[in-house]
Order: sequence, then structure tokens, then C-alpha cells
Amino acid sequence: MSEDEVLYEVDGPVATITLNRPDRLNTMNHTLLEAALAALEEAAGDNRVRALILTGAGRAFCAGGDLQGMAAGGGSPGLAGGGRSVETDVGALRRHMRTSQLLREMPKLTIAAINGACAGAGLAWACAADVRYASNTAVFNTAFMTAGLSGDFGGTWNLPRIVGPAVARELYLTAEKFGADEAERIGLVSKVVAPDELMGVARAKAERAAGFAPLTFAAIKANLNDSADVSFSEMLDREAARHIRCGRTEDAREAAAAFLEKRQPVFKGR
Repeated sequence: MSEDEVLYEVDGPVATITLNRPDRLNTMNHTLLEAALAALEEAAGDNRVRALILTGAGRAFCAGGDLQGMAAGGGSPGLAGGGRSVETDVGALRRHMRTSQLLREMPKLTIAAINGACAGAGLAWACAADVRYASNTAVFNTAFMTAGLSGDFGGTWNLPRIVGPAVARELYLTAEKFGADEAERIGLVSKVVAPDELMGVARAKAERAAGFAPLTFAAIKANLNDSADVSFSEMLDREAARHIRCGRTEDAREAAAAFLEKRQPVFKGR
């Protein structure tokens, strides 16, 4: 991956991905998207990593697609054309949209630490994460309406499930900017903190999640993801199956023993 566009660091059980185009508000171009995808795939496949923080360098989290690059024909795939077929560009864009899928589906806690401007596909990335914390300097905007685009990276699927369909429709269809306090009020972010506290808060939450049994964490996250799409009866079936499987793991026995012995459990992911 490109060390210039995306920084990837693993410290203990926590991985941090930092979008690193601060002079362009960490907007997405082909290089950044490829690097972000590579970093997310690496984190998802690394059993040592149990939590992931996504953030941005400088004064932005991610301000969406690189509109200047698109105008010059070098922006995100699927948007600039450049003589390619629609099918080619759809395939390229869908490949990069796997980043949102990984944020939502990897069996680990994913946190968006929103340090500044968060718009368009950047907001969609934040919505794909499990949890969002924001600096009080953060500013949000769905932005697609003003860019003449219909939206990508899963924002129109995730945002209504976070803030409710009525609020999500207003945010998408009016494309008005709003600040961190409003984001907290509507439930888009869980907590707003001072800029110098943001990464500490995100890190503390990530380390807490990393201390739980990995198989149990994965099962609970899968339950929460499934609950958006299946009937109550089907959800009960999936809960029952996962609950019984978790109960038969070595980690479940360790949790019970640690509780009785009044000590911290040591989970091994099996």
C-alpha cells in the first residue's frame, strides 16, 4: 500500500488506519482507495488485530471524492469516464466500495474517529463503522446532491439505520452541512470530544473491545448486522445457533472460570 496516501499501524490488538492526504482533505482518489482497501483487508485477516480505528490526517476525516481530480479525469473510478465503458467503471467502483463492506462486516470492532470534515463517501465510510466518535470541530454533509451524484459506499443503506429514515432523507435530499453537536443529537455519533481527546477516547474503546472473546464478539456483531434484514423468527434461529456455538468454545469456559475465580479472563479465540 502507499505510505503517502494511507498510514497503517498496529499497536497491540488495535490497528489504526489514517487517511493521509491532508492537503486535499483526505479526499478519495484511486491511490488512496487502493491503499485503504489493502489496509482494511490486512486488518480483517490479521488475528492479532481485534479492533480498528479509521481516522484522517490534518483537519479532515474524509471530505469524499476528489472532485478536482475527477474534473481532470484522474479521480475515483466510475466518475470521470475517460472513455471506459459503464460496466468497467461500475466494477472498479464496486471493488473500492468493498472498503465499506469490510468496515461493517469484519468480525472486529471498527471505529470512525472523525477529526474534521466528513462528507459524501467519507460520511458513508463513517456510517459503515460500528461506532463513531467526533471532534467538536467536525463538520458533516452528505454532499452528493451538490456534486450531481447519487451516492456510493453504502451511505444510503447505513445512514437510515443509524439516524432513522426520515432524518436520513432530509440529510441526503437537502445536503445541508451540520456540526458535531447536531451529529450527536441525531445519533450519528456516540460522543463529541475536544480534538486532543479524540484518539484517546477511540483507543480506550478499541482496547476494551479487544479484551473480549474474539469468537463471541464476532457472533454478536453478526447478530446485530443480521437483525437489519431478517424476520424476528429467523433472527431467533440465528441467535440460538450462535449462542450454542459460543457456549461450546474454550473462551466461554475461560470466561466462566475467570468469573468464579475473580480474575481477568485470558481469551485465545477458540
